[in-house]
Amino acid sequence: MDSRTQPSNVNYSVIFDFEKKINSQKFAKWMTENWTHSCVYSVIYLIVIFSGKLYMQQRPRYELRPALAIWSAILGLFSLMGALRTWPELIHSLTNHGLKYSVCVPSYYYDQVFGFWAILFTLSKVYELGDTLFIVLRKQPLIFLHWYHHFATLMYAWFSYTEFPAPGRWFIVMNYSVHAFMYTYYALKAMRFNIPRWVNVVITTMQLTQMIIACSINFWTYNIKRNGEFCHVSDANLKFASLMYFSYFILFGHFFYTTYMCKKPNTTKKVQ
Repeated sequence: MDSRTQPSNVNYSVIFDFEKKINSQKFAKWMTENWTHSCVYSVIYLIVIFSGKLYMQQRPRYELRPALAIWSAILGLFSLMGALRTWPELIHSLTNHGLKYSVCVPSYYYDQVFGFWAILFTLSKVYELGDTLFIVLRKQPLIFLHWYHHFATLMYAWFSYTEFPAPGRWFIVMNYSVHAFMYTYYALKAMRFNIPRWVNVVITTMQLTQMIIACSINFWTYNIKRNGEFCHVSDANLKFASLMYFSYFILFGHFFYTTYMCKKPNTTKKVQ
């Protein structure tokens, strides 16, 4: 095992038993053989949500606030735990090896704790598809950004796990962190807490910032590879990630502008 595949040797204060039992290599083998299932799940997802919209057109909306609160709280707590468990490895990589190492060396995959939460991150993208069912059943606006980013992220996450690209360290940490705030916000809103509007603005800004950082990392890794230097990310993955995150940047930017900068009375939008 050379320096490119050695774990980061993060000094965790505690490693839970369930984090010790996971077999990352076995899961990677399974994902290599089955990652295309994500394409099937995505197609089923689109069929279900748009069939559901048609079904609900002539029917009264379901309230579902208690269920939505529980659903969002579960994802909020899960994301918070994921962020708390993955940030130490990213910080360790930055402080001990530097920024270039953090985007080019996939040592996070061999880290016992980060490796465990990378697996859960990948699987959670299937669970998160359930967000859209609440929108459909509650007859809320289903905007393109919502369903597009759900099915695209699922396919990218599963495809990426087959080769554990080094920039994934950043993508996983950022996504966990943003979702910790976002789903907590949704849970509180479902419980009818009066959340100030600026909180929603901050969360959307965090989402937009995530896309800017991801696009910057993809551009940097492209230049590193073009200069003939080592950077563990395939050309196919880099193209997929660049297209996906840039499209997210455009869509979130448009959402931010139309939702918070344009004055449209009696118009409410929601992104999960």
